[in-house]
Amino acid sequence: MTLHRARAATLAAGIAAATLCLSACGSASSSSPSNAAATGSAGTTVNKSTAASAADFGGMDALVAAAKKEGTLNAIALPPDWANYGSIIKGFEKKYGIKVADENPDGASQDEVNAITSRKGQGRAPDVVDLGNSFALSAASQGILAPYKVATWADIPDNQKDATGLRYDDYGGYVSIGCDAKRVKECPTTFADLLKPEYKGQVAMNGDPTKSGSAFGGVYAAALANGGSLDNIQPGLDFFGKLKKSGNFNPVQSTPATVEKGETPISIDWDYLNAGYASEFQTKGLDWKVSIPADGQYAQYYSQAINKWAPHPAAARLWEEYLYSAEGQNLFLQGFSRPVEMAAMQTAGTLDSAAAAKLPPVTGTATFPTPAQLVAAQKAVAGGWSKAVGG
Repeated sequence: MTLHRARAATLAAGIAAATLCLSACGSASSSSPSNAAATGSAGTTVNKSTAASAADFGGMDALVAAAKKEGTLNAIALPPDWANYGSIIKGFEKKYGIKVADENPDGASQDEVNAITSRKGQGRAPDVVDLGNSFALSAASQGILAPYKVATWADIPDNQKDATGLRYDDYGGYVSIGCDAKRVKECPTTFADLLKPEYKGQVAMNGDPTKSGSAFGGVYAAALANGGSLDNIQPGLDFFGKLKKSGNFNPVQSTPATVEKGETPISIDWDYLNAGYASEFQTKGLDWKVSIPADGQYAQYYSQAINKWAPHPAAARLWEEYLYSAEGQNLFLQGFSRPVEMAAMQTAGTLDSAAAAKLPPVTGTATFPTPAQLVAAQKAVAGGWSKAVGG
């Protein structure tokens, strides 16, 4: 399994970007995108680049026809082993006969934003982007995204979408604790457990929280477990200071390779990555247990958006329809990530119950920090992490 490290780092970097309005990185090329006009089901002309729903095309059949005529979707930074994107891309291509060109699969959210701003008017610009939440908020504020509401718009929780349709969450997960049950006698299931003396030198993270989104999430979760809040991440820094002082903190960045070698037998990471490890490691003789700490539940989702100047505007909109259909959402679920429409699908009876049963159990409903809370938390981590675990 290859872990996509760049995407794991997007949240922490994006928090700073959320306070900035990024300018275009270059001038537009003379190459032309796909014709913005299409013929709707009633023979009317449709502006594909401003269509805000399938209804603007005259319905899904007309949207599919327009997208098939374009024949290509430009995607960017979608690693095949992240949230099951490999299967999602294959499913879209097979269903609609539209080729997905996935550029720079190991790229980060900033690369996606840069590609939009630097390639305006170019045929090689990305049609769609999958962004860390704070990057999506920033991109929406820059005026580089096209509003679009998928057919299942009502199934996306209000606090996980822009009311105008500029961006909307697609999948996510919770901070979790992964543990090699063959090397650790009794696996920890809470942040409080991690301070026990038997875990000396064993507790690692997926990167540095000043750069890594998953590690940053680990600090936030630790804060919630130790009297902090979305407004106060300092208790999380204090916790890792105690973890370091106890000798339990392992500064080695946790990866599948370090887990296999026994270098990081306990790892704090997103549940869909840890759960993916568990599935992968079964074939290698490892018993990787995953739990979401009840004393510190913190979730993060990624967001979908359409490039305002997408060279294949109909294909871009059809892609979003596919991702938010029951088929697309269940494919995310089969990659151990939690689809944004999970609650609605469960009620409707369209959820893949077998895939859902494989997810680490969690209680309650996730709450998400506001952009202002994220900025404040990132500043605190940037200024306090070295002090907490240094020395």
